[in-house]
Amino acid sequence: MKYVIIFVLVLTLGMLITGFYLKNAGDSNGEIVIGLGVLMVAFVLMPLFIYHRYKNKNLSDFTFDKFRKDLEERSKSEK
Repeated sequence: MKYVIIFVLVLTLGMLITGFYLKNAGDSNGEIVIGLGVLMVAFVLMPLFIYHRYKNKNLSDFTFDKFRKDLEERSKSEK
């Protein structure tokens, strides 16, 4: 998975660089290549990266439920 993400990142950066080069050269397809690169970042690279990072994690550790319970217990003990 790591190598797929790196490959997609390099491909996307290549598309963006090529698109900006084409745009500066006066080619009208440069904007299309830039747009496709941005779409790849948003709809391919980011979901792959998020899935890879949170694949085996307990997502309940990232919520504020534990913090909220601690606050409630402290407020009860102060009274």
